[in-house]
Amino acid sequence: MRAMKFTALAAATLFSISLTACGSDSSDSGSDTGAAPAPTATSAAPASSAPMDMMTTFGAGCSAVPTDASNPGSFQAMAQVPVATAASGNPLLSTLVTAVKKAGLVDSLNSADGITVFAPTNDAFGKIPKATLDKVLADKKTLTSILTYHVVPGKLAPEALAGPHKTLQGGEVTVSGSGEDFKVNGDASVICGNVQTANATVYIIDSVLMPKS
Repeated sequence: MRAMKFTALAAATLFSISLTACGSDSSDSGSDTGAAPAPTATSAAPASSAPMDMMTTFGAGCSAVPTDASNPGSFQAMAQVPVATAASGNPLLSTLVTAVKKAGLVDSLNSADGITVFAPTNDAFGKIPKATLDKVLADKKTLTSILTYHVVPGKLAPEALAGPHKTLQGGEVTVSGSGEDFKVNGDASVICGNVQTANATVYIIDSVLMPKS
């Protein structure tokens, strides 16, 4: 009889220990589950601020960009908005903005998810004879082909800029150079590079790129 009582007591003790252990595991598991989102939230913060931590702009042409952060054409303001909107505030790019509007590409560029834009300055467009430029601006198909030839998928950092890149137009541009000295298709020089917008990296160039017909 005493042996049966001992056996029952031992069984009860083991059951109690088992429950305690299970409770401990459950608690630890719950703790792990609750802790899991924390690293995700922590890692998300630097990711969202990464564009602002990228290498600064470079090139002599950057000096023409407004320095007042409240000016929509400043680098700080451009970084907060998508690329077509950003260009509209930059005094160097007013002709490009006009061309983008005429081609109906504002929404397409603003909604693109990560692109690189080679943006010709007003002076770059000024190298084209006025009669020719007016004709191109009036021809939406040709204008769209030229403008999309200036856009490359993906946000290219300066160290990844050199080499051939397929454009949204379907053709290819080739960038040569390194550091802060780059040329596109052997002719257009980057005069202000690594300009950040909300969805694009912009390299301002001094000549209009023409796709092969």
